Amino acid sequence: MRKLVILFFLFSFYGGFSQEFERKNPRVGLVLSGGGAKGLAHIGVLKTLDSLGVRVDYVAGTSMGAVMGGLYASGYTGKQIDSIISATNFDLLISDDVPRKSKTFYERKNAEKYALTLPFNDFKVQLPSSISRGQNVFNALSKLTLNVSGVEDFSKLPIPFYCIATDMKTGTEVVLDRGNLAQAIAASSALPTLYQPVSLDNKLLMDGGIVNNYPIQGLESKDLDIIIGVDVQDDLLTINKLESVSNIIIQISNFRATKDMKNKSKLTDIYIKPEVSEYSLVSFKNSNKIISKGQTAASPYIEELKTIAKAQNFKKMKAANPNFDKIKINDISIFGLEKYTPSYVRGKLRFRTGETISFDDFSKGVNNLVATNNFDSFLYKFSPAGQGYNFIAKATEAKNTTFIKFGVHYDQLYKSAALLNLTKKQLLLKNDVLSMDFILGDNTRYNFDYYIDKGFYWSVGINSKYIGFNNLIKPTSLINGSLYPNIDEIQMDFSEFTHQFFVETLIHKDLAIKIGIELKDLKITTNDNVFSTFFSTSEYKIEDREFYSLFGSLKIDSIDNKFFPTSGFLFEGRAKFYFGSSNFRDDFNELSVFKSQISKAFKIADKLAMSISTEGGFKIGNNDNKALLFGLGGYGSNYFNNYSTFYGYDYFSLSGNSYVKLDSTLDYEFIKNHHFNFSANFANIGDDIFLSSEWIESPLYGGYSIGYGLETIFGPIEVKYNWSKDSNESGFYVNVGYWF
Repeated sequence: MRKLVILFFLFSFYGGFSQEFERKNPRVGLVLSGGGAKGLAHIGVLKTLDSLGVRVDYVAGTSMGAVMGGLYASGYTGKQIDSIISATNFDLLISDDVPRKSKTFYERKNAEKYALTLPFNDFKVQLPSSISRGQNVFNALSKLTLNVSGVEDFSKLPIPFYCIATDMKTGTEVVLDRGNLAQAIAASSALPTLYQPVSLDNKLLMDGGIVNNYPIQGLESKDLDIIIGVDVQDDLLTINKLESVSNIIIQISNFRATKDMKNKSKLTDIYIKPEVSEYSLVSFKNSNKIISKGQTAASPYIEELKTIAKAQNFKKMKAANPNFDKIKINDISIFGLEKYTPSYVRGKLRFRTGETISFDDFSKGVNNLVATNNFDSFLYKFSPAGQGYNFIAKATEAKNTTFIKFGVHYDQLYKSAALLNLTKKQLLLKNDVLSMDFILGDNTRYNFDYYIDKGFYWSVGINSKYIGFNNLIKPTSLINGSLYPNIDEIQMDFSEFTHQFFVETLIHKDLAIKIGIELKDLKITTNDNVFSTFFSTSEYKIEDREFYSLFGSLKIDSIDNKFFPTSGFLFEGRAKFYFGSSNFRDDFNELSVFKSQISKAFKIADKLAMSISTEGGFKIGNNDNKALLFGLGGYGSNYFNNYSTFYGYDYFSLSGNSYVKLDSTLDYEFIKNHHFNFSANFANIGDDIFLSSEWIESPLYGGYSIGYGLETIFGPIEVKYNWSKDSNESGFYVNVGYWF
């Protein structure tokens, strides 16, 4: 009897369900709610629908539901979307980080100096409107939807689609069913505080979940027989979880959503609610677990879905992946420019009309433009034209042109320092920038820059800086130690004012040429009492004069990370001709200094990288200027004159008018942003080593280091133990924060 009751119930249920079909080939609508990372559960449901052969005839989504639904509507299968998510770096998408390779040399310098940047207008410090501009998200969406970039009417997509956004001026719902798909998805998923609003059709749009996080009503007019809904929204929190401000805010938001869903769930024929309450809006690291939650939630409805699939007799075809290898740009149109010229933007984009490039190179160009921070957003679309695309972009110029920047640092040469910077863009010209660094701490310094940026054309710059410090050094590095054999170390007071005027140009992406003129006011003295043995006073003046020089450099730099490189190539050649001096003694003659460096970084394994570098230099002319000799020793990234890092020897320990050096580093990133590294360096340095075979003989000097490094928002934190069997010296070097 019990079996008969069960059979009757099942027959009645499936018979009742099949009676809802108004036609033999039922049309199915799919609605996907918002929920941040929780929305990855939609993928699990999509994979289930595909595996059963259910054809979706219309998709509606909000926020993450718009992302998943938009990709599905553009032709991707659930399995393909799963693969896309697996290959996605969500840390990069959530942040505004732009790969170092995509930045100009000027922007790289800024990014590797300042820890925090805040707008500063009307003498008031302002907080940014969001954590991220969302440019990286938009770039990714544009790449993924390139195959449907020519579709203006979303009802003409492989699966008709619409999504919801919120008008931030009126608080009303905006249905996005036309235009550019990537822009529509970006607007619908612009989560408040995380991403800034998207300017679209003269409206300022944000996350559609603010007003409608389950947009089912619009499907009622789409001639559908069945509506499948996937809801990843949170239910009301229990009382024991209402102990924090953030959870109380979430609960207030949930009141409306929970009330709305009482009616909306009744409009849904198959209502799927994955259990994802344990995850947050940004739990992207748990993507695999969340996706499986979607599949689990769809399991109880397998039979109903099979019934639909059987009636439809449909099999979803795998979408052809867009060809990202080559994109031909037929035409470039840029709108929204007032302060900046189209030529400036095109120079930053690094591609030109008629050029064929890969999407990766295209993305680097966009990132290069965004890295200038001169634009709040840069939305674009590709319009198919013949064998290529017309590129149409709308740039929103940044309203803030004044910024305050901060940094902190400690090392054993300059000691503790705090950096305060004032940057003003568009001071005199549309594409200029003035920057002033004030460095306060144990050794006060400053750095002034004025730069007129013309991209691929000749840019013009002025630099003025002062550095000063005092440190114990070996006398052989700056004075003739053989004359003072009883002096092991002296206390050196160093100060240098440098003023430059230069022009530079970007030849091709990572290749730059720079030429200019320099005035250097150099003063090195010691007040060490040991000198009273030789002089009537303890003060000894090592150097005190102004030097006038012409300089030039050629630089190729594709290194991905300055501090912990894993790939890329660096070549830098520098030449400087000293043609004049105001002497405190009459011993100056003209001299030239040449120096070059070649570095290569590459991965050996997934988390293991190696970098190899060789450098060398020589001086032609007057050898009496000890301060202009090459010097090795210590560890640092902001050395002055011709000094370089050399493990195993203290600062300024080795010097000469010529040198060669080889160093290599093995770096193991055992946990994300945590590094263990080992370095070895070898060198020959002395006077005129290139005039003999000394420069290619076995190295006279060598040293090693082993250390730990941590990448932080304030820059690298490094602890290195270094030693040398040649010098019998050892000790620790500590660096905290970006070098400046």
